[in-house]
Amino acid sequence: MGLTIMTNELALAAQRNLNNTSFRLDSVIQHLASGSRIVRAGDDPAGLAISDNMNAVVRSMGQAIRNAQDGISLIQVFEGGTTEINNMMIRIRELSTQAASDTVGDRERQMIDNEVQQLKAEITRMARTTVFAGRELLSGSNVHFEFQVGPNNDPEKDRVIFDPGGNTNMTAEGLGIDGVTVLQKEGAQNGLNSLDSALNTLNALRARIGAAQNRLQTTINSQSTYMENMSAARARIKDADMAVETTNLARETILRQTGVAVLTQANETPKLALQLLRGG
Repeated sequence: MGLTIMTNELALAAQRNLNNTSFRLDSVIQHLASGSRIVRAGDDPAGLAISDNMNAVVRSMGQAIRNAQDGISLIQVFEGGTTEINNMMIRIRELSTQAASDTVGDRERQMIDNEVQQLKAEITRMARTTVFAGRELLSGSNVHFEFQVGPNNDPEKDRVIFDPGGNTNMTAEGLGIDGVTVLQKEGAQNGLNSLDSALNTLNALRARIGAAQNRLQTTINSQSTYMENMSAARARIKDADMAVETTNLARETILRQTGVAVLTQANETPKLALQLLRGG
C-alpha cells in the first residue's frame, strides 16, 4: 500500500465506523430517555403500526370503562329516587293501617291524613326532580339510555342499553295512590290494596334497576381485565428493555471512544510523508 496524503483510506474507514457508532448511541440514548423501544418508525415499522393500533384500543377502552362507571352513577341516581319513594310508600301504608282501626277517632284520622297527603305530594315532587343530564327519570318520561362500553361500533358487543321498561311513572298518580285518603276508616282500609299494588310496581322497577347496575359492574370488571392484557401486549412490543438498553449504552460508548482514538491515529499516517520530505 502506497504512502499518500490526498486520500487517507484508514481515516475514512474509521470515520465511517465512528458515524455508525454515533448513530447507534444516539438511538440507545433516545430509547432510554423515552422508555420506548420504538422512537422512530424506522426502529420497527411493523411493531409501530401494531402498537399504535393497540394504543388506540387501550385508550378507547379506558373511556369506555368510564362510560360504564357514569352509567352506574345514572342508575344510582335512579335507584336513590326509588328508595326514598319506597320509604314514603311504606310510611303511608303504616299510617293507613293505623287509620283503618277503630282505636282512632275522626280527629286523629284527620291528623294522620295530613301526613299522608304531604307524603303523596313529596312522592310526586321527588319523582319529578330525580333528574340526570337534564332528563327526568321517574316521572313517566321515556327512559332509554345507551352506554358505550366497548371501543368499536358493534351495537351488540360495544353497547349496553338501560331501558327499565314497564311503568316508570313513580308520581302518586302514576302509582295509582293519588286518591288514597284516611279520613274515613273504610277509605283507609280500601287504600291498603292500592298501596300494595303500588309497592309491587315500585319494587319491580327497583329489581330491574339493580339487575342493570350489576350488569354494568360486571362489564367494568371484564373490560378492565381486557384493557390490562392489551396494555401488557402493547408494552411487550413497544416498551424498551432497560437492562438491554443500558448494556447497549455501555458498548456503544466504548466503541465511540475507541473510534475517536482510532480516527486520531489514522490521521497521523499522512504525516509520515512529511517526515520523508524533511529527511530529503
